[in-house]
Amino acid sequence: MNNAFSDETYFDLHITGLGYLNRIREVNLKKGESFLACDIAALNGPTDGPEYRRFDVRVTGEEAKDLVRRCAKAVESERKVLVGFRLGDPWVDTFTYSKGINKGQFGVSFKARLLLLNWIKIDGVVVHKREPTTQDSANAQHSTLPADSPSEPVTQAQTAF
Repeated sequence: MNNAFSDETYFDLHITGLGYLNRIREVNLKKGESFLACDIAALNGPTDGPEYRRFDVRVTGEEAKDLVRRCAKAVESERKVLVGFRLGDPWVDTFTYSKGINKGQFGVSFKARLLLLNWIKIDGVVVHKREPTTQDSANAQHSTLPADSPSEPVTQAQTAF
């Protein structure tokens, strides 16, 4: 008997926005493959008084992995690394604080997969701007640069961060 439903299909849930890149790290597992992770402090709310939503993300896109790794020194140097991002498949994870003032209390962490970075600014300078693909145009799913960003193309020298 031929099964017409052998190919799985999925519903995608994406979050686009802009935020600050933090805590870039390789996560080594006892079982399974290690992976690249980072935090994104996403901006939310009015531009004159935004709030931050922290996402602990696993970097999954190959281009995103390369770009995040290239930002590691800037993040370690505590430079401001602002990114336009697309996250996929968000979920909430609960945990119990093991130390500090909240020891023994429950906490919540927003998790997601970092699919791509549309642009990167380090200390206000655009160092990467992704060229939109036809798929991006069709889906209209890429974030734009903030209003104060330059509209001219990024030069080759700027992409070597």
